[in-house]
Amino acid sequence: MDREIQEIIVKLHGTPHKSVLAVAGAGSGAMSWLLGVSGASRTLLETLVPYGRLSMIDLVGEEPSQYVSPQNAKDMARACYRRGLKLLEDDSPVVGVACTATIATDYTKRGDHRACIATWDETGVTSYNLKLDKGKRDRIGEEEVVSRLLIQAMAQAFGVEADLDIGFTEMENPIIDSVQHESPLYRLLSGEVELVMVSESGDISSWEGESPEPMVILPGSFNPLHKGHRQMAEVGKDITGLDAVFELAVLNVDKPPLEELEIMRRLDGLKGEGKVALTRTPTFQEKSGVFPGSVFVIGWDTVIRVIDPKYYGYSETAMLTALAEIWARGCRFLVVGRQVNGTFRTLDEVSIPQGFQPLFQEIPEERFRADVSSTELRARSS
Repeated sequence: MDREIQEIIVKLHGTPHKSVLAVAGAGSGAMSWLLGVSGASRTLLETLVPYGRLSMIDLVGEEPSQYVSPQNAKDMARACYRRGLKLLEDDSPVVGVACTATIATDYTKRGDHRACIATWDETGVTSYNLKLDKGKRDRIGEEEVVSRLLIQAMAQAFGVEADLDIGFTEMENPIIDSVQHESPLYRLLSGEVELVMVSESGDISSWEGESPEPMVILPGSFNPLHKGHRQMAEVGKDITGLDAVFELAVLNVDKPPLEELEIMRRLDGLKGEGKVALTRTPTFQEKSGVFPGSVFVIGWDTVIRVIDPKYYGYSETAMLTALAEIWARGCRFLVVGRQVNGTFRTLDEVSIPQGFQPLFQEIPEERFRADVSSTELRARSS
């Protein structure tokens, strides 16, 4: 490793960025350089070499139409980014980095020698498509060029100033393309992502990683948020010991989808109250897939809908299947009583299907009772 590369890698290790790096075909030199400079554990969460077909499919989730292509490099980088989010133990920025290449080997290849590199972070994706000057170098020489370009790409993604001499010939001119991601809300509403997380301060980000850690989920329309919602969240936290999150589904079984302006209005009312999860999951069967192992805090009236075949195409079998899936995913329900037509209704009055009683746990009236609803609050303010 020459001094110029070493100095850049020292700078990379000095940033707060963390990365998962995957290389296939070439780029192992860059991986070795990164690991060979002290501080690599501050930068690299994981390194992957998906050489085999099944290994590549396991990484990107499907068989690539072309293994060495800008699109596969992007898919690899996105998968690395998601891996990074899963492996991250703090709030460092994550960058997925990938290289897929076909270079000189122990036989003469008929096609071009190429390298495709991509970096993926929260804001966007940048790709580098390089056609090598075939025949000008041996495998070691081509590996050197690809690895240098990979280090340069990482420096760009990490915000490190670097003007590395890659060693291009006059025939080599990489095509560089940068694309910014759409806004998280747009990606959610278009169906590109299933989950968007909103911090207590109001920062919005798409969830690209694996499933979140188990939480207490308080689903609702929050139109507006009221003291009952706050109390339900607190009681749920006390009972389970899990962090609580308000969940607002932009799709609803009984109502039209929420529009972006309406979502932002409701988020304004939740700002400073806690974390918010925005989803495309109108049913608890779908929610359990997004939040496995989590506990849903719901009211008596919601339990009635959860076990009503009407909401499953009037099929009791479909309803029982949904409950079984929710249970299999490690989810369960905490149920609070509700005042309905002057009578306080509790879980004891609900006919839970045989065998599914453990899926539902009642929160006693002495621990929670709030005879208020968003509908009543809207009526009073109109």
